[in-house]
Amino acid sequence: MLRVALETAPGDPDYEILKAEFLTLYESCMFERTRPFAEAVELVEALTKRGMRWGVVTNKAERFAKPITEAMAMFAGAGVIVGGDTTPFSKPHPEPLLEAAQRLALPPGQCMYVGDDERDIVAGRAAGMHTVAASYGYVGGGAAVSAWGAHAEVNNPLELLKLIALP
Repeated sequence: MLRVALETAPGDPDYEILKAEFLTLYESCMFERTRPFAEAVELVEALTKRGMRWGVVTNKAERFAKPITEAMAMFAGAGVIVGGDTTPFSKPHPEPLLEAAQRLALPPGQCMYVGDDERDIVAGRAAGMHTVAASYGYVGGGAAVSAWGAHAEVNNPLELLKLIALP
């Protein structure tokens, strides 16, 4: 975000100062505009109704991810919240996804990882999970979502239900 907004990156002389200032400002207002995507609440309700275990893996640091998810009722049923600093690695490394699968007591091959950035799909595939590219959301990187190499693509959260195999 700093690279795009302020044209700075790790290694630049002012990067660490700008990063610290940004994170302090973000922490002071992170609840103001945070909203679920349309249909996301309905998706979570459907997963819960079906008795499916689910969670969140984000590159957002736990100091932000935990309070945000705790403040939103839709995350009350999440089996796991893994932040970008929960493990020694962040996405696109598969370790955060493998940690989530372990905490959910699921083999990675039985997990589906949905992401709105190419690094999500890279991490999911490396973890041995079924990957789904969300064409809504952040959608960073500039490449076409179809070029990310996901197993499937959805245009809204509820489309995910069509991809879930039920017993």
